[in-house]
Amino acid sequence: MTGMEGKQWLEELRKRWVIFSFGKVLVLSLASALIIAALLFHFFQWGIIGFVVPFIVVFSFLSLRSKYWEISITAASRFADLHFPEVEESSGLLLKPAETLSFLEQLQLQKVNRVLPLQKQPAGPLQQMKVPLIFLLAGAAISFFVFKLPHTYFSPAPETALTINTGTKVKEVIPLQISSFKVEITPPSYTGKPTRTQKQFTILAETGSSVKWEIHTSQPLGKLSLLLNDNESLSLKPLNAEKTSWTLAKVMLIPGFYQVVLDGKKSDFYQIEIISDQPVAIKITRPAQHSTIDVGQPQQLNLGVLLNDDYGISDAYLSATMASGKGEAVSFKEKKIAFNIAFNHQKQVKLDKLIPLKELGMKPGDELYFYVNATDNHGQQSRSDMYILSIQDTTELMSLTGIDNGVNLVPEYFRSERQLIMDTEKLLKEKSTLTETEFKNRSNDLGIDQKMLRLRYGKFLGEETEANIGGGHEDPKSEFAEHGHDDHAEGAKFGDMQSTMEQYAHKHDNAEDATFFEPQLKAQLKATLTEMWKAELQLRTYFPQEALPFEYKALRLLKDLQQKSRAYVAKTTFKTSPLKMEKRLTGELTDIKIITTKSDFSGDGNSQVKMEQAIGLLERMKDGQSRTPAEMSLLLAGEKQLMDGAAIAPGAYLPGLKAIKKIIGAGQSGKVNSVDLALAEKGMNALLGKKEVSPASETAHSSSALSRSYFNQLKRSMP
Repeated sequence: MTGMEGKQWLEELRKRWVIFSFGKVLVLSLASALIIAALLFHFFQWGIIGFVVPFIVVFSFLSLRSKYWEISITAASRFADLHFPEVEESSGLLLKPAETLSFLEQLQLQKVNRVLPLQKQPAGPLQQMKVPLIFLLAGAAISFFVFKLPHTYFSPAPETALTINTGTKVKEVIPLQISSFKVEITPPSYTGKPTRTQKQFTILAETGSSVKWEIHTSQPLGKLSLLLNDNESLSLKPLNAEKTSWTLAKVMLIPGFYQVVLDGKKSDFYQIEIISDQPVAIKITRPAQHSTIDVGQPQQLNLGVLLNDDYGISDAYLSATMASGKGEAVSFKEKKIAFNIAFNHQKQVKLDKLIPLKELGMKPGDELYFYVNATDNHGQQSRSDMYILSIQDTTELMSLTGIDNGVNLVPEYFRSERQLIMDTEKLLKEKSTLTETEFKNRSNDLGIDQKMLRLRYGKFLGEETEANIGGGHEDPKSEFAEHGHDDHAEGAKFGDMQSTMEQYAHKHDNAEDATFFEPQLKAQLKATLTEMWKAELQLRTYFPQEALPFEYKALRLLKDLQQKSRAYVAKTTFKTSPLKMEKRLTGELTDIKIITTKSDFSGDGNSQVKMEQAIGLLERMKDGQSRTPAEMSLLLAGEKQLMDGAAIAPGAYLPGLKAIKKIIGAGQSGKVNSVDLALAEKGMNALLGKKEVSPASETAHSSSALSRSYFNQLKRSMP
């Protein structure tokens, strides 16, 4: 055994260490790049570049951080000393020149060369691959899930806004004379969608699309036309002298159905579905629809808007109206505020705008009414609901107007909260002239006053004592402790049926429910108590400046409670026609005409009755009964109604129309398919809709009439 075998073992360990460290960095980079690439593709439609760039960046960062190429054989030697006691921490002798070793070191070197190559290469470098591999599997699962999500959120390209599955073939019956055909649909330019060609007559197109038919027949025809909704005929133009190739183009605006007519012979019905362009959907995410800026809050409008459209958004702006003044001196000022961004015909846009209210000229007591107006690529405009933002006026809160004629919820308590605010502001003004002890004492006294006021209002919610506030959940042990029975509390309750029932009984005399307030008033009273709690906390901890916003909000909630029972009636105006003074008070009635309405109701022409009779006939036909000529007229009337319905909603009524056509074609005694009967009946029931049941008096039976007569006789005989 040569002296180089131990050193070769250390070199092999170093190489393994470098390889596995490189693999760790590579696996972590792949996992991170997969997740980042999936997110970039989901939100921004990035391709392979979204994977390559993050991979290079993460791989470079982790490589510079770990520096796996700098792992030396000295590090491998230290690893061997720590994990292999057999080498007796002497593997470093393998790295020293032999001529520099002493006699004892040479003896130890021979022992290390004999022991170390017999050791198995450690699994430590391999174990560091476990966590990266788990991370790679998790990254692959996350990226797969993200790739499956619809990726239409922040796509800047004005591509198709609505996915139309034109590749799905609809089963159609094509006339034998037609050898081949194609239908070319060109959507309007505002959709940004390309022209598509299909090999089926059923049409699914956007509103305003240009549809072009090109039909080739196996034999010459005298005339080829399309019959739209059974009332409009469109003739196709021949493309050759043999009249075997025909074409027609038409702009589609309404849904319906059509048939191909070849020399007077009609084909099956084909459906026309129109996809309407929807206006921009506007959602204001913040602020709330009715919001108030209280004392201490920044006077600004933090607006968040989410716009969605099927084909793209071209413009949007904020329309704001400021209202100032009171009574008849209210003035309004309108302003149009742009969002100052390029929409670029995106289908979804998220808007954020911070508007300082002082720049709009608003001051305390003013209100802002605003809404968002948006325009899509087609020029359709839509607007959001009206939102109201008001700035709280502290001078109005501190006024005493309205107390005498408002709801009488103990009016002196209103003045108490107002007095607390004035005392707090006075304390803040005198803070520089007071000692720290005096300042804290006055702040604590104000907190005590706030507590007493809170307890008074708590009585309106059934909170008679401070311990009852918040639901009245007292500790049962406290009651026994007050009477000195804490040692036997559990023993006193054992076997007590009343205390056991109280744990499971549903009580109707809850203190909170035993009040005369509406639920809305009760909720606002709870909110008022919450603000008083917060104000008391700040006052008790010697922060009166922080207590002021809570005190003002509590006062505002009380003022709102004061106005709850008032009824406001909006002022309305009525414009009458101008009077002719020359005819006034003359009594002439020659120009006054009596309006008469003439109606002609015919039982035979009632379409609803005929539809109901036709449905009954279809039910009888399921048993194989033959039809009379009168019953066939009912089916013809049902066919006409289904035809009118299919012209408006072909998807709902066209299958029923096809089925009743087959039933009528079978004649009076022909065999009818049960599927056609079911489809026709379903279409007629859909046309009739849900029939409302009108009230009617019950038919009295002989027994009930006898009982009623007996009861009436008893009433007459009673004194």
